Amino acid sequence: KKARQTAPCIIFFDEIDSLAPNRSAASDNKATERVVNQLLTEFDGLEELHDVVIVGATNRPDIMDPALMRPGRFDRIILAPVTEEPTREEIFKVHTKSMPISKDVDLKALAKATEGYVGADIESVCREAAMLALRKDIETTEIKKEYFDEALKKVGPSVTKDIQKAYEDLLHKFTSAKGRQMAEERPNYFG
Repeated sequence: KKARQTAPCIIFFDEIDSLAPNRSAASDNKATERVVNQLLTEFDGLEELHDVVIVGATNRPDIMDPALMRPGRFDRIILAPVTEEPTREEIFKVHTKSMPISKDVDLKALAKATEGYVGADIESVCREAAMLALRKDIETTEIKKEYFDEALKKVGPSVTKDIQKAYEDLLHKFTSAKGRQMAEERPNYFG
């Protein structure tokens, strides 16, 4: 209701899978079923959503209720790919911007060594390197390469090749299923 009143606006649901899990999987929980039904009602509502964009983010699209993926609800599925080396280098620059890193720290080399790391992983590496430096010497004035190397041993990548392939397979599954569904819903006549 507020979105309609304040349009144009964007409604963003983070972790939408926790709000709208597959109803058949959560059949013992009537509250979850009611929430999903209410969301679907609002999406399809009697009043159209003019100038309202609804965005949902999840890292578990496989457990979302498939009814949310029908046309007119979440129309686009966008896979956020794993960061490439130049992007990882830029993320290192952001997270080391206010850190007193020594001259022996090569951000390009760190970016090369962090395949499969996402932004949060890189942030964690930087934070861990800083903590290691402070534990070694609370009066330190710079964070050396050795601390980043040690941090990389402690903080691993979030995304493996298998996980990346699983997400790509899910994307293909969702997009091909939507195509089949749209073909089935097309009217038999035109006129």
